[in-house]
Parts: sequence; C-alpha cells; structure tokens
Amino acid sequence: MHEKLLEIIRQQIPISDKDAELCTEYFEPIIFPKNRIIEDEGKIPQYLYFVVSGYMRLFQYNDNGDEITSHINCPPGFITSYFNFINQTKATENVECITECELLRITKNNLDLITSKSDAFKDFSIWVFQQSIAYNENRSKELATLTAEQRYQKLIDNYPHIIHNVPLQYIASFLGMNSKSLSRIRKQIIR
Repeated sequence: MHEKLLEIIRQQIPISDKDAELCTEYFEPIIFPKNRIIEDEGKIPQYLYFVVSGYMRLFQYNDNGDEITSHINCPPGFITSYFNFINQTKATENVECITECELLRITKNNLDLITSKSDAFKDFSIWVFQQSIAYNENRSKELATLTAEQRYQKLIDNYPHIIHNVPLQYIASFLGMNSKSLSRIRKQIIR
C-alpha cells in the first residue's frame, strides 16, 4: 500500500531510500469496512489518512439533525479534519468510509517526527496542506458562483466514478442541494 503514497510523493519531491523507509515505518496500513465512522466529531482527530482505495467523506449534523457532507475524498488523496488535526482540537465533523477503504494513517506526533527527520517529508507535508487550502478556497468559490447543474457537471467530469461509489444523498449534500434537486438535474443531463 505504501507504493501508491511514495509514487505521489515522488511526483512532487525527490526522495531517498531513507525517506521511503520512513514512510513505511510511520504510515500504518489499515483497512476499514464500508459505512464505518473512523473519527468522531467532538473528539480530537487521531490520524491523517492517505486513501489508497475507497471513498470517504467528512460530514457533520446541522441543527435539524440532518447530515451535511462537506468533503468527499476520491482516491488517492489525504483526508482528515485538517484544522482540528493540525491544532489537536475537537473536531466538528466525522470521518466516514463510504466504501471499504485501504488506508495509510499517521498520528500528529509521528507526522511531526517524520517531518523533523526528513526535509522531503517536510516539503511534501507543506505541499499537501497548501493543496488542501487551495481546494477549500476553490470549493467555496464554486459554491458561491456556479449553478447546481454546473457544480454537478464539474464533479462528474473530474470524478466520473463517484456516481458508482458514493450514494446520491451524499453527493447532493456535498454539492449544496437536496436529493430531489440532484435527481432533477441528473434527468435533465441524461436527456
């Protein structure tokens, strides 16, 4: 499982054999079944996860008790409640495996340790968090400026397999609409 992560790191930063060994040493492989919540809101996030395979989401409950999906992770990529993980504060969202997931995970202490031992991992960690900030900024802009139809079309253009792996109610929530609106949009696109 580590090879997928190492491949992504090498696309951004040259790494040595020692760096690759640190990756294997500090990133723990784990598999979770579908529909498993692996980090709970109200608790400090324990891990940063690298998704080797499977689909995951971040979600929270609104005042009515409805689930609001704020992020869907399509493999490969990193997921956690970033702000809370970095600051080791209680999360306001849950991390859930939508499908069975093969993951590599690392604790905050071990992430700090690996970045202190390796300039490559330090640089890569900075790159990952920069990508997260850019993603969230772009997502906010899209929610404010694109129509529901445009948001859906962009999602399926960029992540065509999401429709076959993620329940439509999660996709609708992620796109800022209800399931009925998403069904209507999908019917219009099919025509």
